[in-house]
Amino acid sequence: MNSTSIIDQLGKEIIKIIEIGDKPEDSEEEKLEHHFLIYMGLFMGFGGIIWGSITSYYRLFIPSVIPFGYTALTIINFTYFYLSKNFLLSRFFQVLISLILPFIFQWSLGGIVPTGAVMLWSMIALVGSLTFQDIKLSLRWLVAYLLLIIFSGIIDSMVNEFGIKVPPHTSTWFFVINIAIISAIVFGLNIYLLTKREEARAKLVEMTSLLKKMFGRYLSTEVMNSIIEDPSALELGGERRKVTIMMTDLRGFTALSERLEPEQVVQMLNAYFEVMVELVLKYNGTINEIIGDPLLVIFGAPQEMSDRAQRAIDCAIEMQNAMSKVNELNSEQGLPELEMGIGLNETEVIVGNIGTSKRSKYAVVGSGVNMASRIESYTVGGQILISESVRQDAGEVLRIDAQRDVFPKGAETALRIYEVGGIAGDYNLALGRKDTGLVTLSQQIPLRCVVLEGKDIGKKGLEGFVLRLSSHCAEIKLDVQIEILTNLKMNIEDVDKKLTARNFYGKVIKQLGEKGQTHVVHFTSVPPEVDAYFQAHLGYAKKSHL
Repeated sequence: MNSTSIIDQLGKEIIKIIEIGDKPEDSEEEKLEHHFLIYMGLFMGFGGIIWGSITSYYRLFIPSVIPFGYTALTIINFTYFYLSKNFLLSRFFQVLISLILPFIFQWSLGGIVPTGAVMLWSMIALVGSLTFQDIKLSLRWLVAYLLLIIFSGIIDSMVNEFGIKVPPHTSTWFFVINIAIISAIVFGLNIYLLTKREEARAKLVEMTSLLKKMFGRYLSTEVMNSIIEDPSALELGGERRKVTIMMTDLRGFTALSERLEPEQVVQMLNAYFEVMVELVLKYNGTINEIIGDPLLVIFGAPQEMSDRAQRAIDCAIEMQNAMSKVNELNSEQGLPELEMGIGLNETEVIVGNIGTSKRSKYAVVGSGVNMASRIESYTVGGQILISESVRQDAGEVLRIDAQRDVFPKGAETALRIYEVGGIAGDYNLALGRKDTGLVTLSQQIPLRCVVLEGKDIGKKGLEGFVLRLSSHCAEIKLDVQIEILTNLKMNIEDVDKKLTARNFYGKVIKQLGEKGQTHVVHFTSVPPEVDAYFQAHLGYAKKSHL
């Protein structure tokens, strides 16, 4: 084994000794304190062996027990630390013997001059006391050190009779050696402490940068900075908080994704989220979940927000208006057009960091979250629906285009929801409305419907006709009246089997006529074959009206 291998092996063994008191859950700062104390003990233990050997050489066997005893007590103390992991007690004991024993050793050898002021080794104990990170406590150790120095000066003449009989130049060399070694140890310990703390700061900066990269995608800069300044906001636990919950969903996306290649689905989602997330962060919303294509966003946590409802509505309007930009990008890539619905609910929830110390997640819990999802389920593409609580909190600045009472699944009473068309005041935004442009068809299109939900569920095989048509809506006449916001599955009749087999979906948004059997349906999912068939009829009808 060459010298390099021996040094490497020795270094590994020393590291094992330095880390004897570490626990997996210890912080970097705590580990630093452990390692610093053990280095201090090792250095002074080595000094104890040197001074014990010197006194033994001069046949002063009783005084030699003190430095050898220091080394032995250090080994015992560190063994206790290894077994118990009780750092507080081990630290106190090590600093105590490091402070007192050098003075006792000096007194036993005849005082300051014969030993070359060996009491200066106690200075290392003062450096060790800094790991207490308590200025008052460290000052007490300093006072004890100074009192021992004064006491040593007072009794120095009385202990001279025990002095080592060495030539004056040897005493001088003792003094030089003590000063040199102690200075080197104190300097080395401080360099170690400063280096490790600088490394810890660098890691903190790196972690902060990583946090910003990770969570900066989901939190605004202001919220991110508030978390970095007060990390306790992300400790495990929760609190009750009034928040505004936003739930978004792409209409008919599941059926759409089944027709596309996986790469196209991911490409389309990435383009969509790129625009939507930017707007959420603009309004200091917190993206709590990306659940496939839906977004769950919180306004009012972790950062308090007095105008959270208005801010959420403003954000929702901008998001809906930005869908034109998303669809422009999709069109350039040869991808289909997307439509989004948004539901908002103001509610009290539990927010906080939920999980374990090893894996946790900032989350929001409460029935109000589910209610936001239910409200969103009543939307059609381009629509924003809000609860009564949001309307009240936002105040009179809202433009309400419609309101209706619904019975969400599991609800005992009716829920009133409102369709938002705009917001005044400081925000002053409105939805960019698409002209439905319903065109009367030259030839009515026969169809068959199935009710998917609501009180009319189970009404299968409802027959009717498409009377008027636009790119997103249709006016259909059925034999019965269907409740508003009911979801329908539809099929075209009197065409080839392949086209008849293609399902398309829509939601009833309006009833017309005295009997209410004519309905305006907003399409939520239309396969390309059905869309092409409709567009052909629509194009022919427009030409006929010229």
